[in-house]
Amino acid sequence: MQKFEVLKTRSEGQVLFAEIDNPPLNLLGPGLVRDLVALIQILDKGEEFKVVVFSSANPDFFIAHVDVDKITEYRAAATELTGEPSLSLLYRRLSETKAITIAKIAGRARGAGSELILACDMRFASRERAVFGHIEAAFGQIPGGGSVQHLTRTLGRGRAFEVITSSQDYNADLAERYGWINRAIPDEELDSFVSDLAHRIARYPQQGLQDIKERINAISLAPVSDYRTDADLFFQATQSSETKERFKIIAEKGFQFPGDTELNLGDVIGKF
Repeated sequence: MQKFEVLKTRSEGQVLFAEIDNPPLNLLGPGLVRDLVALIQILDKGEEFKVVVFSSANPDFFIAHVDVDKITEYRAAATELTGEPSLSLLYRRLSETKAITIAKIAGRARGAGSELILACDMRFASRERAVFGHIEAAFGQIPGGGSVQHLTRTLGRGRAFEVITSSQDYNADLAERYGWINRAIPDEELDSFVSDLAHRIARYPQQGLQDIKERINAISLAPVSDYRTDADLFFQATQSSETKERFKIIAEKGFQFPGDTELNLGDVIGKF
């Protein structure tokens, strides 16, 4: 198996477990994007793995959000697969790959973290520890990695507006109720539940799984052009003086560093 920079992988038969390990906050940066590019290229072959389970090595953070100091770098890293500097198009390619993908969330999945799990086919979360949110509106941005497309389709128009414009944190029970995740599961049962499901699916014929995924995607995924538009709007906003000033203000409060600000980011940015 290929060696990755950020992903720690192990295989059990035709199930691949991919653990995100990018301390201290599991920020999404160029290393993780390069790993996703390489992993998607493996999964696209449709041979070795039927199911992939994404999880985090950090008990507090699945993915905190993007590394705002490395936006240009991680967008460039996506180009190898997408042909364009776009995290949104990279995530859409993950949705299209031949393996069934499952996100196992215990910790915070905000911004690009939420967008990664939404790009997966299924999402299961720790009832006690998982937290979800979109912080972009607080900085004058649109979510650029596909959440506008996914959340509007899965949550409905009103709840998508609530989630995206409020920049609040949502616990696993409410995320389940809204349809953000498949299920909220007691923390002590999460690992075994997801593992059992992954291995159950992996026992089924591969071509059938791929056909099912292709047809569900044909109904549920937005056109590529919509993902591209969202990504472009996000990047344009990062260049605005107001967004840069807001990043500067919250950086002074401990943004992108371990501590209370990142743990309680939904509350902190609500007081800008």
